[in-house]
Amino acid sequence: MQQNQSIARANILIEALPYIQEFADSIMVIKIGGNAIVEPSILDDIIRDVILLQCIGIHPIIVHGGGPEISKKMERLGKKPEFAGGLRITDEETLEITRMVLVGNVNTKIVSMIGKYGGKGVGLSGKDGKLILARKKAPVTVEGVEDAVDLGWVGETEIINPEIIMITSGRGYIPVIAPIAVDLAGNSLNLNADTVSGDIAAALRAKKLILLTDVPGVLLDHSVKNTRLSHISASDADDLIEKGVISGGMIPKVHAGVCAINGGVSKVHIIDGSKPHSLLLELLTDEGIGTMMDGSSEKGS
Repeated sequence: MQQNQSIARANILIEALPYIQEFADSIMVIKIGGNAIVEPSILDDIIRDVILLQCIGIHPIIVHGGGPEISKKMERLGKKPEFAGGLRITDEETLEITRMVLVGNVNTKIVSMIGKYGGKGVGLSGKDGKLILARKKAPVTVEGVEDAVDLGWVGETEIINPEIIMITSGRGYIPVIAPIAVDLAGNSLNLNADTVSGDIAAALRAKKLILLTDVPGVLLDHSVKNTRLSHISASDADDLIEKGVISGGMIPKVHAGVCAINGGVSKVHIIDGSKPHSLLLELLTDEGIGTMMDGSSEKGS
């Protein structure tokens, strides 16, 4: 029995071999958010996966959000979170809370956990080295509201300067990036982490962009998990959004994927980060667990 178990483990490693060979010395951008930020056990599994990926020659870049943590902090301080068009309305006080949670809490937690498992994490925000130059996002139109809503200090990427990422990653560090950017006047801006991950992946011409979420991937029927689409094309995205197949929080993830692919990224993976070792299962086994997006026109199911 013990010998059979040992052979099974060896076969798993052999199955991973061609993927390890293909991905060696490649850049992968991994976006972490949602339950992974809230649940320590989930984050623990993800970070161990990231460390393993680095050990087999991949250069992982982490971009993280922290929406649930920001909302909790706001509520503890007696401030009600407000959203418009799926984006957080960010006044001066909300911006300071967001910066405090993302840079001072979530970012340092991820860096510390990387160190716990023998890696070298380096915490960055979009303000460091002018990594993300952004502009204030225009007011958004919201259904049922007559006037466009000003989102406050919410931005959108204008320029990615990847130099600091390349310097740190090239020297064996794992960059951990919080989506706080700066504009030309030196103002801080709050950016959507999904969008930032796509922008950074495109700027780096990464091999892959992996978006960790709380659902199995893109679902044909949101109430039935086994309706996951294993493959979609970037060219199908608008049609799927129009039909309502892609909606809510999945929209910015798919838009980030389209941006990445248009920028030269080979493949984008949208996977359920709450599953143990989901990164390894998606990247290093023959049967993926999420939705893969690329530039082809072939549709999957």
